[in-house]
Amino acid sequence: MNIQRTIEFTLNGRPVSAQVGNHQNLVEVLQDQGLFGARESCGQGLCGCCTVIVNGAAVSGCLTLAPLIDGADVRTIEESADGKLDVVQQAFIETGAFQCGFCTPGFVLMTRQLLDAHPDPTDEEIRHYLAGNLCRCAAYPEIIKAVRLAAAKRKG
Repeated sequence: MNIQRTIEFTLNGRPVSAQVGNHQNLVEVLQDQGLFGARESCGQGLCGCCTVIVNGAAVSGCLTLAPLIDGADVRTIEESADGKLDVVQQAFIETGAFQCGFCTPGFVLMTRQLLDAHPDPTDEEIRHYLAGNLCRCAAYPEIIKAVRLAAAKRKG
């Protein structure tokens, strides 16, 4: 039996409501809202492609049940400052830190969180923090460079 309920939450700074089933996950709700940056890939919370920020913490959107985001503040890769790229997004472009782009939104969101917590991370800290995000194209050296470049851009 599919029970539907209405939830209300803040999505990228704007209030929204959605009809959700108890079985739906956050990625499905975001797609219903027209946002496709968080992508379900592994369905097990292991790859980071579905990364979304909920109440300030990164979560796996594929594992987060939609009813649980009622009242939450949800931020996705689609949140932007007047449609402009932020320093993290720009650094990923400048270093070629993506190839197919499938995993890039999750890496960008995690990089933002990393730099908020550790403005000048070491390579080992970068690797450790981003360990939950997988890149099937193996752009890892470029991703490390992008994080370093974004950290430098944030500083000055």
